[in-house]
Amino acid sequence: MKNVFAEDLYLFNTGQLFQAYRTFGSHPAVDNGRAGVRFAVWAPNARAVSVVGDFNDWMGGSHTLGRAGTTGVWIGFIPGMRTGDRYKYEVLDANGDRRLKADPFGFQSELRPNTASIVTRLDGYEWQDEAWMEDKRHHPPYARPMLTYETHLGTWRTDGPEMFRSYEQLADELVDYLVSMNYTHLELLPLTEHPFDQSWGYQTTGYYAATTRYGPPDGLKKLVDRCHQQGISVLLDWVPGHFCKDDHGLRLFDGTPLYEDADPRRAEKPIWGTLAFDFGKPEIHSFLLSNALFWMDVYHIDGIRVDAVASMIDLHFDKPEGMKTLNRCGTTEHLEALDFLRKLNETVFRAFPESIMIAEDSSAYPAVTSPTYLGGLGFNYKWNMGWMNDTLRYFETDPDQRSSIHSHLTFSLIYAFAENYVLPLSHDEVVHGKRSLLHKMPGSYPEKFANLRLFYGYWITHPGKKLLFMGGEFGQFDEWKDYDQLDWMLMDYPSHAAMQRYVRKLNRLYCEQSALWVRDHDAGGFEWIDVNNAKQCIISFIRKGWDGTPSVIIVCNLSRESYLSYRVGVPSRGRYRLLLNSDDAEFGGSGQPAFMTARSAARAMHGKPYSIEISIPALTVQIWTNA
Repeated sequence: MKNVFAEDLYLFNTGQLFQAYRTFGSHPAVDNGRAGVRFAVWAPNARAVSVVGDFNDWMGGSHTLGRAGTTGVWIGFIPGMRTGDRYKYEVLDANGDRRLKADPFGFQSELRPNTASIVTRLDGYEWQDEAWMEDKRHHPPYARPMLTYETHLGTWRTDGPEMFRSYEQLADELVDYLVSMNYTHLELLPLTEHPFDQSWGYQTTGYYAATTRYGPPDGLKKLVDRCHQQGISVLLDWVPGHFCKDDHGLRLFDGTPLYEDADPRRAEKPIWGTLAFDFGKPEIHSFLLSNALFWMDVYHIDGIRVDAVASMIDLHFDKPEGMKTLNRCGTTEHLEALDFLRKLNETVFRAFPESIMIAEDSSAYPAVTSPTYLGGLGFNYKWNMGWMNDTLRYFETDPDQRSSIHSHLTFSLIYAFAENYVLPLSHDEVVHGKRSLLHKMPGSYPEKFANLRLFYGYWITHPGKKLLFMGGEFGQFDEWKDYDQLDWMLMDYPSHAAMQRYVRKLNRLYCEQSALWVRDHDAGGFEWIDVNNAKQCIISFIRKGWDGTPSVIIVCNLSRESYLSYRVGVPSRGRYRLLLNSDDAEFGGSGQPAFMTARSAARAMHGKPYSIEISIPALTVQIWTNA
């Protein structure tokens, strides 16, 4: 056993221990017939390390850990401790000062504002998702629908201020809602333990602890388990770029910059008030790579969305002039962070080949979703921030002015297949004064709803996987309030209830029509019919499946003009059927009469040998098929 432990510490020190959570932290164990808890913590520059807690009245020095040679790790066994005990490490640091630190590998924390770690077992839950876990091993995500509901568990529904729904409650309520709305994926804002509610989890202290705000670890397992039983993938936002400075956390853990870079110009993230990890240390690789695998191994998470990649890979990202540094090559790329990201994806896909790895990256860094052996970063998806910015700017513009910025709507197809993209309509776009998606839309109140239905139709039919932040599906009018639940009372108003019906129908149509997702990353799956009609603000295009799969034709009228007779070029002879009309009265539209079917005529149009005649009202998207 000692030899195995020694090998683990060697691998940790060399950046190759990928299940460090089995070695480090607190683990109930039996030693020489005595039950207790085994501890291991990395603090190479500490003079001494003790475990303190309720079991010894928080008195340091009585339960000390011993150095494990030159590894920088302190280990020990404390008999009599048991599951549920609170504890911290008392670190006599390099300067002789005493610091009380939560366990970097702690599996559970106290509910904030308390900050102690809790001895916890994670091996007692009986999973019921065997069929799901087996199925995803044989079906890679690229050619499958991916319609993600991005959710902040603390504000989806609440019972009052700081009266959060538990993981177990959400395993019923939230999952049932996802099924009813036809979502395929659930993405959760970070659940790692964090001290401040309104950081939304993006400023972490406990990387291995699922936040206690919503209950114990088994509750989160139940939520994931039930998602899988209902055919829903679970993604977790993950923040390896930086951590918060709270005293009980990672900052100056042993009195020296240990987890953070020793150079404050590189360590400080001034716009967030946080510290960047030192990606040059192999132990940091072991800590973070193990953490990514931990969520997949222990909690059955299907994938992670890596937050703020642009801030990790650019040494100058949002830095004032006095904090700018260059790498050894004299450029601004953070070479160690780039190496870490490549190693992250290689490690994850080696352990869990079916995983989903998404980069939230606003930079123009190339080949983010290319394999590392081809020089890429190795993610399988990247958020398309260019599409999001251009498209939102277009839709926020009054329809009478849109013809002058037509390229904002169409330019994304120039680069739509350069990466494997996700089209994000995320929480970042509906908070901090940016307004909700509905509120961004121009025009009268009915026009706002018409524009939003049109926007969603364009989004769902554009190449790329999909993500929508909670509340967008029923037209939340106020921007996201990160201290209160969504405005569910809006469902008492017909226009919002109709918007929810529209999104439910649109989601179902997306899942049923494989042409809308099976070739998301293949340029051969998309073809413009008419991209140049800026004057009338009308675009039309085709989404294609593989041979033998029905194609769909999308027509978007982005103007205030209705066209009772509009001719659209089509590629083949036959009868075309209307699948969805966003102007239907059922969805809150005007209910103007629309052709439900159209038969093609041998009349060339838009470079196609045939054409169909349709009626398309103002601010409407229509989806047709030749099936």
